[in-house]
Amino acid sequence: MQLEAFLTKLESIPDIVEFEEVITLIDKLYEFSPARFTNGKLINKAGQNTGSCKILAFGKLHNLTEEQTLACFGKFYREDVLGNPSGSDHQNIRNFISTGWEGIHFEKLPLTIKKLTTEA
Repeated sequence: MQLEAFLTKLESIPDIVEFEEVITLIDKLYEFSPARFTNGKLINKAGQNTGSCKILAFGKLHNLTEEQTLACFGKFYREDVLGNPSGSDHQNIRNFISTGWEGIHFEKLPLTIKKLTTEA
């Protein structure tokens, strides 16, 4: 899926977005460099919780709303977190619900656009 098609899907039918498809898209379009990031009071070391790191960085790069960004977590958000509001799993999702973009700080931006190569 191309970026524009995904963003349209995210805007129009976010309830069917899945974590795996978002990670696949990110991996296709961006180089990932593990980075330390904080999410509210939660500190994630570089290389820790890379899925959350990728999705939050992707959301920041594309100026996604908090709800759109949460939708990118797919079933982890819809089923695990919303289905068990008092749970202690998926702390990055739970903290993001509480603190939003104000709570997200990257030591360095972990995503850079991949350079397109053409063959002669």
